Amino acid sequence: MRPRTLDEVVGQAHLLGSGAPLRTLLEAGSVPSMVFWGPPGVGKTTLARLIAGYTQAQFLTLSAVLAGVKDIREAVAQAKAAAEGLAPQRTVLFIDEIHRFNKAQQDALLPFVEDGTLTLIGATTENPSFELNGALLSRLRVFVLRALEQSDIVDLLRRACADAQRGVGVELPAGWIERIAEAADGDARRSLVLLETAAELIRAQPQADDLRTLERLIGKGLRRFDKQGEHFYDQISALHKSVRGSDPDAALYWYARMLDGGCDPHYLARRVLRMAIEDIGLADPRAQELCLAAWDSYQRLGSPEGELAIAQAVVYLACAPKSNAVYAGYNAARALVERTGALEVPMHLRNAPTKLMKDLGYGDGYRYDHDEPDAQAAGQRFLPETLGELRLYEPTARGIEGRIAERLAALRQRRGGAS
Repeated sequence: MRPRTLDEVVGQAHLLGSGAPLRTLLEAGSVPSMVFWGPPGVGKTTLARLIAGYTQAQFLTLSAVLAGVKDIREAVAQAKAAAEGLAPQRTVLFIDEIHRFNKAQQDALLPFVEDGTLTLIGATTENPSFELNGALLSRLRVFVLRALEQSDIVDLLRRACADAQRGVGVELPAGWIERIAEAADGDARRSLVLLETAAELIRAQPQADDLRTLERLIGKGLRRFDKQGEHFYDQISALHKSVRGSDPDAALYWYARMLDGGCDPHYLARRVLRMAIEDIGLADPRAQELCLAAWDSYQRLGSPEGELAIAQAVVYLACAPKSNAVYAGYNAARALVERTGALEVPMHLRNAPTKLMKDLGYGDGYRYDHDEPDAQAAGQRFLPETLGELRLYEPTARGIEGRIAERLAALRQRRGGAS
């Protein structure tokens, strides 16, 4: 069922629709070297083949999982031979999983992409800005392919059911195509594999026409997630930002999505604890305690019951007042230390355990705060003298931190700093 023309391609209208960039390039006969970035089963290899056909180019393919520099050289030799033959022909070199190539292998492509010996089309499921050398990436157009909509996959499956030569040529029971499209989760290749399995079942058992039979056949299915890959970090970012944005519904959704994709709940518990520290902070110190308790509950209960404890923490954080004042203050303090270096500790703050140190003035002038009114030695300074009075921690007026702000303002005023 691989598309033979651009009009047979399902999805990717943002690239292949009327006036869209890739279609415009193809119709103009201008095909630069490029990389297709997108999830599995969305048509990266298909588009590369179609491009070669549209330009009447020789089509060579390599898999970066198996190929090396030697294979690249052989492909270059074939490209040169095609260009110098009686009927000169361009060459499109398609490299699947191009992110698997190391730096030396990617560098080996540079001169031949640069001088036009071949047109390179790479395919990757990983972010090219992280996985491809800057020198190679600067010579490629990046086209982002999107996961297919369920309606696109339904169209593809109906076409495959009706096509006895290239497809399965079998009519499926009502509702089966839609359920297969849903289970495919945007992956056309997966949908066709499931369709073949369903068609074989119908041929063997024509009476098997209810959805429960199909559910047993295809199983639960797996969502696009890709641990430690692009989808992984996109989804944890969405969860974190939903909590920060005080949207418990979105936070629960992304939490459930990550669990559904196979994310380790221990990882999620650790990240949720980080959110409590970074985004709630002293606006609600109980948030950190609740996250630790949720993590401990998961360790004691395991899955699936323990996942509810983490969900409770996620909702609490989303609803809690927010403050990153300590986080910002800590980062400011680190930047200040890096900028100012090892400033001397003021003499009155130094410890004096020996007579020599006392004779040198260590500890002179220090006032013990507990002996002062309200346990504060008004006017006493604690920073290196060259720094004067500065503010690193600026509490918000939200939650418990609002009371901290009031207390700190009074203390600073008594100490002689600005209120």
